[in-house]
Amino acid sequence: MISYRDLSRAIQDLGVDRDKPILVHSSLSAFGEQLQGGAKTVLGALTANFRSVVAPAFTYKTMVIPEVGPPDNALDYDKGRFTSRRAEIFDPDMPADPLMGAVAEAVRRHPQAKRSLHPVLSFSGVNAVPALKAQSYAEPLAPVEVMLQAEGWVLLVGVDHTVNTSLHYAEYLAGRKQFVRWALTRHGVRECPGFPGCSEGFEAIAPRLEEVTRSAVVGQARLRACPLDELIEVARAWIREDPSALLCDRDFCARCSAVRRARLSADYSPS
Repeated sequence: MISYRDLSRAIQDLGVDRDKPILVHSSLSAFGEQLQGGAKTVLGALTANFRSVVAPAFTYKTMVIPEVGPPDNALDYDKGRFTSRRAEIFDPDMPADPLMGAVAEAVRRHPQAKRSLHPVLSFSGVNAVPALKAQSYAEPLAPVEVMLQAEGWVLLVGVDHTVNTSLHYAEYLAGRKQFVRWALTRHGVRECPGFPGCSEGFEAIAPRLEEVTRSAVVGQARLRACPLDELIEVARAWIREDPSALLCDRDFCARCSAVRRARLSADYSPS
């Protein structure tokens, strides 16, 4: 069995400064049935070894699809009624989507945690108020920017880069097409611009980050830590060099298809 002490030692082996903020993505299933205490153990090890811990707390069930919207937005407006009927009004106490993982929900439920108020792409964190307050409807990835300025790190616990939200910020900085989505709030339906694209192709960045990635293994789970500044700059430069970088190769992916079309038009203008 993997104990709290085992996991904490593996985190310490990464050699990341405890005073640097950590954006964590994790999967308990990577540990199999070997981890004592589950998500509470992971959260305890994180908060014991890092002063500031942030995790995504996204809530996709708040999303609605209007009958009319911007063109080439990777949405089928004609089929939006069914999705909209199932949507729920965003509430700050709403659980994070199960896709975020049990650890992300444990971060949200931590007694000292705060949460940003984006109705779809919220983040929660312990000792992370500046990053959380930076988020707005217009800039949903602003928490990543604040953590970048604070020399933060990304920590992947048993997951790969396909869940690495920070790479979406690199896409944004590179000028890649963003999307528009809508969500139910207490004040009605709100437009949410700056919605990122698909992340299924993100693991392709791993070989380019090998020199700056720190790894450790505990049980069956692999931990990878990467400094945000290196990660974002490598990804941004690659996208500028190759506008198809990090896109998935699935023919049916509406978002990646829209990005590919945009790179051939005036809409694609890397900054």
